[in-house]
Amino acid sequence: MSITVDPSEIAKFEAMSAEWWDPHGKFKPLHMMNPVRLDYITRQIAGEFDRPTGTGTPFEGLRILDIGCGGGLLCEPMARLGATVVGVDAAARNIPVAETHARQSGLGIDYRHTTAEALAEAGEHFDVVLNMEVVEHVADPLAYLTACAALLKPGGLHLCSTINRNAKSFAMAIVGAEYVMRWLPKGTHEWKKFITPDELFDLMTRAGLDPVDRKGYVFNPVSWSWSISDRDLSVNYVTAALKP
Repeated sequence: MSITVDPSEIAKFEAMSAEWWDPHGKFKPLHMMNPVRLDYITRQIAGEFDRPTGTGTPFEGLRILDIGCGGGLLCEPMARLGATVVGVDAAARNIPVAETHARQSGLGIDYRHTTAEALAEAGEHFDVVLNMEVVEHVADPLAYLTACAALLKPGGLHLCSTINRNAKSFAMAIVGAEYVMRWLPKGTHEWKKFITPDELFDLMTRAGLDPVDRKGYVFNPVSWSWSISDRDLSVNYVTAALKP
């Protein structure tokens, strides 16, 4: 199985690794978006595996993989909900940052400097694969998603978010976020690597997954907050798919 990591993309995120847990730093957009990401993730997992949320550790017994885990912004909430969590990242500098923060938080999370392809070749399997804001950074999206599918147990859940490709996403995700608001360093995203929802559904189907849902993440500049939309997938969006 080929390795789909793009060295130039990895270098971008390694340069920002120390700032993962700074809500006002270079990862401010993710911190702002994280509540709606977690809401979608937890609802999808709870619904698919019949795990009522609200109290205790409803995800106990589930093995969850977060690909491109960064500093652990998603891994830690999943661990608190009781899941056995593996967080992987191709950027080596992210792992000690994530490990240190988890240790300080009293959480046991298995962080590894590796790739989806390497895990698949090793025969690892998970109930849930989180693939959030990664697919637009890889060299070969189909090969990467095929590796993600191979990592799921039958009936497993794949959650993938990315950025749509159109004039609005260029204006907001690149011009707005990188040049106007300066939330991200210039060059963090490449518009040509963005993927439309229909393209992503097609890629996931070809990778062996069954797409079942998609929603938009919408930023409101008046309330300065994010929300989930059933209809507006024009910029950021998230999808759910199952492994047959």
